Amino acid sequence: MERFVDLTLGGVSSGFATAAIALSLVLIWRSTHVLNFAQGGMALICAYIAFTVTQHSGSYWAGFAAAIGSGIVLGAIIERGLIRLVENKPPLNAVIVTLGLFILLEGIAGMIYGVGQRSFGYGFDFHGYKIGSNRVAFAPADMFAVVSVIGVAAVILLVFRYTAVGLRMRAAAFAPEVARMLGVRVGRTLTLGWALAGGVGALAGMLTAPPFLSPNALDLLFISGFTAAVIGGLDSAIGAIVGGLLLGLALSYISGYVTSNLSSISAFGILVAVLLVRPSGLFGHDTTRRV
Repeated sequence: MERFVDLTLGGVSSGFATAAIALSLVLIWRSTHVLNFAQGGMALICAYIAFTVTQHSGSYWAGFAAAIGSGIVLGAIIERGLIRLVENKPPLNAVIVTLGLFILLEGIAGMIYGVGQRSFGYGFDFHGYKIGSNRVAFAPADMFAVVSVIGVAAVILLVFRYTAVGLRMRAAAFAPEVARMLGVRVGRTLTLGWALAGGVGALAGMLTAPPFLSPNALDLLFISGFTAAVIGGLDSAIGAIVGGLLLGLALSYISGYVTSNLSSISAFGILVAVLLVRPSGLFGHDTTRRV
């Protein structure tokens, strides 16, 4: 029973970190209608920037702020410099561009920082809470992940559902020509969507990267995050959290009761199963086309 509780708590912790990257994918999809396969590489670069700032300043929170700020700026630059070039092209073009960008960003990180692991401190304790005479596998660092991801999801939900900015972002993503006719500055709106998603992706990187950071450290996080976004539905912030939590628990149980070597393969298997059974996800909406 104790092992089951530890695996469950570990799954909750990893699930919320996964949900953060899923939220960034949902945010980009809802605001620009693009699947950003470079999100893991963007989060990686932001984590390395945080590492550099932390090393020079001695403050984890200075690095944390630098990562979030870098994610926002990087997202805006990528939308302006790359995605806008394929804005009116077939959707596959944007997919190829983001895949290439992902490879490029990982290569840049390896060239600058090397392929070895780097470590830097964390703002919270990794030791689990002590309940009675036992210490559970859930630490203040995990609590910070849970609170921050739920907070981000709540903000995303409120923005898209109840604000004019959210309405403009949705209109710019799904009907840009109509949005322009109604006076929406579509270009700026798309840039804003990428910038915000870049900041959320940087948060995911900061929740996962410490204490060990390498050019491939966030690969599994992106795979898991993409799977979680698909499970929940690409247009649902709540679905991203539920998908991340379900996936985190599933991978934790598989790793604990079967073998840890199956984690990445299991994530792919779950992704394929969801796409076959319910492509729109748990909280997504099926769309029909009438002719």
